[in-house]
Amino acid sequence: MAFLDNPAIILAHIRQSHVTSDDTGMCEMVLIDHDVDQEKCQASTGMGGGVPNAHAPTGDGEMQGFDLSQSVDITSSWDFGIRRRSNTAQRLERLRKERQNQIKCKNVPWKERTASQSVEDFSSLFEKKDFKDKPVSTGKQSTLSLRLEQCPQQLNNPFNEYSKFDGKGHVGTTATKKIDVYLSMQSCREKLQPMTVVTMANARVHDLIGLICWQYTSEGREPKLNENVSAYCLHIAEDDGEVDTDFPPLDSNEPIHKFGFSTLALVEKYSSPGLAAKQSLFVRINAAQGFSLIPVDSMKVTMKEILQKTLKKRKGSQRGSGPQYRLEKQSEPNVAVDLDCTLESQSTLEFCLVRENSSRGEESSEEDPPIDISAVQDMLSSHHYKSFKISMIHRLHFTTDVQLGVSGEKVEIDPVTNQKFWIRQKPISVDSDLLCACDLVEEKSPSHAIFKITYLSHHDFKAVFKTLFFESDAATVNEIVLKLNYILESRASTSRAEYFAEKQRKLSRRTSFSFQKDKKSGLQ
Repeated sequence: MAFLDNPAIILAHIRQSHVTSDDTGMCEMVLIDHDVDQEKCQASTGMGGGVPNAHAPTGDGEMQGFDLSQSVDITSSWDFGIRRRSNTAQRLERLRKERQNQIKCKNVPWKERTASQSVEDFSSLFEKKDFKDKPVSTGKQSTLSLRLEQCPQQLNNPFNEYSKFDGKGHVGTTATKKIDVYLSMQSCREKLQPMTVVTMANARVHDLIGLICWQYTSEGREPKLNENVSAYCLHIAEDDGEVDTDFPPLDSNEPIHKFGFSTLALVEKYSSPGLAAKQSLFVRINAAQGFSLIPVDSMKVTMKEILQKTLKKRKGSQRGSGPQYRLEKQSEPNVAVDLDCTLESQSTLEFCLVRENSSRGEESSEEDPPIDISAVQDMLSSHHYKSFKISMIHRLHFTTDVQLGVSGEKVEIDPVTNQKFWIRQKPISVDSDLLCACDLVEEKSPSHAIFKITYLSHHDFKAVFKTLFFESDAATVNEIVLKLNYILESRASTSRAEYFAEKQRKLSRRTSFSFQKDKKSGLQ
């Protein structure tokens, strides 16, 4: 036990004890009295030299006085800035949680029953049920059961193995291709409406034929198809569903994304095993722009029907609008064929289409050259992507090296990285529907040729036709021009029609202006 008579030391000791033991800090705040400490300090200074120095040590080594006593500084530790909650706060929190838990419980008082009930009444309250014999459910039938009853042929579809190539459920997540397919085996009225098929982009032509047969059978169309997929082939078709027989059918082993056609026709192969032999008849019609193969059902067809099919196939030559045409035998020029006669009476399958009031020259009697199979293959593969490294010509005859990528969907012009600092060519992407023309400008030598591409550009809400000029060696230029013209001929775009219409209007204005100028000079 120690006896201390210095109030400052006792006060500092009490404060230090409360700092280390009181979590709330309330006791320390009560003991701090600023006025008392200030009066004590003034009293010590007013006594003068009679009072010994507060900081001077005495004989027994004890400090005689202190400055304003405060609690010791609180040093930082791992729990710095976090004060442990007091016991009172923890107890209040515990009570609050207990009250919340009591809300979830309900106290039901037990009451003694006053009326007596028999055993039968108790048995009726808790009646024993037999769950072994379930009653027959008379509820509503499920949608799956109804669909299975309505589509029994779905289970017996012989083309179920090709359903995995159906891309209707993969649009937006996987590469797919949408194709309108005309079915030549249906009736005339149903044949006019195509069947839309969405296939996976990695499917082959053979897989697409199987998918078409699967969807045809699933929709319950008539007549029924042959279960052998190899008995059918896909042909290029016009927008109205007419089969383009000038081209061979698509190769069954080729991937479908290789071809850029959006309209095809499913045609039955008559030479397939298991089918009756049936001869396909084609009538060759020669014209100034080329020839066409017109399919006929039999030799009993009239020449008038053949002429109508020919004019329908050659767009812009329909009867009743524009010039009139007649048919002549290829071996007998300038002798019109009687349209009421049958094909069988003509003893030939080769004719010539001649405009009325015109005659064939001597050169028309010559035989047409045979069909170039390589040209046909080039036309079919024109929609495949291919890139060319050429030079782009600017206004001041500066040239920059670019990479021209051509496909059936778009034309891309990407600049080469190492460019001159004063010429910065931006990448250009032109959709195939906006392409208007691709023409050869000049071919000076086998090592130098120039061509131009015209396309429709929308700038500031205004449609403008722009032209880009390129140069390269003659072989590369001719290949690009041929490839782009094949793409333009296979796509009937409105931009191309507007371009030629605008070109025709400019030509007519130029002709009328020159005519008026000559007329004025003649009057003078």
